[in-house]
Amino acid sequence: MTIPHKFNPSSVEQKWYDYWLENNFFRSIPDSRKPYSIVIPPPNVTGVLHMGHLMNNTLQDVLIRRARMLGYNACWVPGTDHASIATEAKVVSKLKKAGVDKSDIGREAFLKHAWDWTDEHGGIILEQLKKLGCSCDWERTKFTLDDDMSASVIKVFVDLYEQGLIYRGYRMVHWDPEAQTTLSDEEVIYEEKQGNLYHIAYAIEGTDEQIVVATTRPETLFGDTAVAIHPDDERYFAFHGKKVIVPLVNRVVPIIKDSYVSIEMGTGCLKVTPAHDENDKVLGDKHQLEFIDVFNPDGTLNQEGLHYEGQDRFAVRKVLVKELEAKGYLVKVTSHMHKVGTSERTKAVVEPRLSDQWFLKMESLAKPAIDAVENSDVQLVPQKFINTYRHWMNNIRDWNISRQLWWGHQIPAYYYGKNNENLVVATSKEQALEKAISSSGNKSLTLQDLSQDQDVLDTWFSSWLWPISVFNGVLDPNNKEISYYYPTQELVTGPDILFFWVARMIMSGYALRNEKPFSHVYLTGLVRDSQGRKMSKQLGNSPDAIKLMDTYGADGVRVGLLLSAAAGNDLLFDENLCQQGKNFANKIWNAFRLLQSWEIDETLPPCETSALGLDWYTSKFQQILTTIDNYFSKYRISDALMATYKLIWDDFCSWLLEIVKPAYGKGIDAKTYEKVCVLFENNLRLLHPFMPFLSEELWHALNARTKDEALIVSSWPTQKSVDSSVLARFEHSSELIAQLRTIRKNQNIAFKEPLHLIETVKDEVSLRLIVSKLAHVETWIQTDNAPEQSLSFRVDAHEYFVPIATSNLADERLKMEEELAYQEGFLKSVEKKLSNDRFVSNAPEEVVALERKKASDAKEKIATLRTRLESL
Repeated sequence: MTIPHKFNPSSVEQKWYDYWLENNFFRSIPDSRKPYSIVIPPPNVTGVLHMGHLMNNTLQDVLIRRARMLGYNACWVPGTDHASIATEAKVVSKLKKAGVDKSDIGREAFLKHAWDWTDEHGGIILEQLKKLGCSCDWERTKFTLDDDMSASVIKVFVDLYEQGLIYRGYRMVHWDPEAQTTLSDEEVIYEEKQGNLYHIAYAIEGTDEQIVVATTRPETLFGDTAVAIHPDDERYFAFHGKKVIVPLVNRVVPIIKDSYVSIEMGTGCLKVTPAHDENDKVLGDKHQLEFIDVFNPDGTLNQEGLHYEGQDRFAVRKVLVKELEAKGYLVKVTSHMHKVGTSERTKAVVEPRLSDQWFLKMESLAKPAIDAVENSDVQLVPQKFINTYRHWMNNIRDWNISRQLWWGHQIPAYYYGKNNENLVVATSKEQALEKAISSSGNKSLTLQDLSQDQDVLDTWFSSWLWPISVFNGVLDPNNKEISYYYPTQELVTGPDILFFWVARMIMSGYALRNEKPFSHVYLTGLVRDSQGRKMSKQLGNSPDAIKLMDTYGADGVRVGLLLSAAAGNDLLFDENLCQQGKNFANKIWNAFRLLQSWEIDETLPPCETSALGLDWYTSKFQQILTTIDNYFSKYRISDALMATYKLIWDDFCSWLLEIVKPAYGKGIDAKTYEKVCVLFENNLRLLHPFMPFLSEELWHALNARTKDEALIVSSWPTQKSVDSSVLARFEHSSELIAQLRTIRKNQNIAFKEPLHLIETVKDEVSLRLIVSKLAHVETWIQTDNAPEQSLSFRVDAHEYFVPIATSNLADERLKMEEELAYQEGFLKSVEKKLSNDRFVSNAPEEVVALERKKASDAKEKIATLRTRLESL
């Protein structure tokens, strides 16, 4: 098959992807083979491909393609997430632009708009993953709001409720005023921000005295119901039992004594706002204080804010401070660095708020998940994340699983009774009615008497079931698929969702199946821009993933990303990396074109020089294959690719092809050509997981193949014995060739002009035929004495001479003198190190041995250089 002059990715990518799909190469069904399963971290259903997706899914595809070639029944399950907060926000925004408010149209109408939005924008990212070459089993595609997936979520909620693990409680929660919903602890990001400490005077009731409190949030004073002091703070002994008047509000509140208050911090006086601070709530419960909520759900002040009602909390802060100052309440303002909680999704400053919410008890669920990682049943790669995981899991709190949204899984809790004071939890309204009748004894109850909880479940409450629910393991726990594919082998994801998702999946795996959900968690780094910033739409620093693939080809982008994607380490993205990937693809393409250009001469006997090169490359391939397999076993995917890259670019293209290349106008013997093609095929097998499109194209260009012989389902190379002696001999020969090429360059000797090589001790190491061909050595003789008027050099313990014209000897003397000075200086530095008793005593034995060898080699080079200078 003749191929075009240049590699054009766009002409082959769709062709081969369609070919793989048509032949069901991605399809997996349970059979007698050993399974290898991966579940995709489901992206937002309405999302588009970004750099993090590119890297994460490329890694997964590399693993799944290699597993397929290793003979496993490889199953990669794709899917998308309904993303409650993000999707609802987009739909609300769209409706607002049309002048429609969500609350005006009601839940049913809103959900229709949400489904329309999802149908219009959903699934785009999955099509983009196909362009990247992802070999998912698309027939298994799941969406977290699919009927069976939703039924799984509801069943788990009901089961956990009945086990006493899910409960409804009035708690201080994280409130996102922009999304107008609660958040879990993990969805709040704390950032160090520069703020102010406002010192405000509170008058002591019935006196002219005052007490000063320091606060970062003066707008919450409308909800103050006490001022707290430490019982042992001598400054305030006189105020024990007294009351203060809250500024502007004129509310009289008690001064309470509590050891929680820090004597050293601020003024030692703490304004207590139980409805708007978690620590203040503890004080409020302990001292039976009034709880006054001063905020509306959107972060504006309510009627408790007096004349500031309806205004945003941060706008109120600015004008309130001016009012306090004007009325003599503001004592001073000082700068203050403090941590501020923001919503991971909307970036809004989170507001502590008291609310009735649903919670999942985590302590008992966390224990087996902690043990799984501690005992390496679930291995985190890299291991540096184990301590982070352990710390978080050991300090876990109950999970707030309810969200004040409409898009998502509506909580299956049903209320009934005169004031909805009774509650049942059931998988359906009909089942809820049966439970309500049984519980109340009221047989006259009807479906109309039940009202379902308006909240939905946290999106992560569906995602934590993902490895189980995609195989229908919740609804049918013993079905053939879950029994075959679960637990999965690998999970590839980012460390930023180690707790959001990974830890919770481990917990659900043990809670629902008493088994881990996966064996290994490969934690990728974050893709950052050249300035080290996380890529995001807000910063506008994330390249268009599709444009990158259009420019450099999917294979080029995959290689460019993976070359710098060491596990757990952030990648500073540079578009030049993709250019490097594209250049690699062109190098391989041109190597095949060179092969194609050779005329096979059936009359020629096997070439002895080529045979030496083929033997060497066969062993070199096996040596590197062992290294690559070892890298894969340690999830060093970037290193595995780099080893493949160097093998093909340096060893195959730069060395082997030059060794076997026939002379200009000559043919190549059939046996050599056949062996080179076999080795090229093996290269393509190594390449396929990384560069699937290019490798499949060249695989079929090399030979006509049936569908059963396609590269995607061919076998991964198997490790065989390595001839270490031929590797050592070639290593020596390549260094000899490099030295001879340097002489040519420095002395301006054209390649067509042959060199004459002389040695005083016979070289039994070099592969002479290869050296002679690649360095154009015409004669290679041994003499007893070093020839005059020649250049000398050493390779290992062997010294070589190349006769040279007298006019070049002065230049050679200067170079040798410079080299002698360098070697003498180097030897001096090494001997200084070896004369240091502390170094020799404390350094590892192998390090000391290496330094001694350096000294020995330097002495040998110095002696040789001095001898040569004398002869000149």
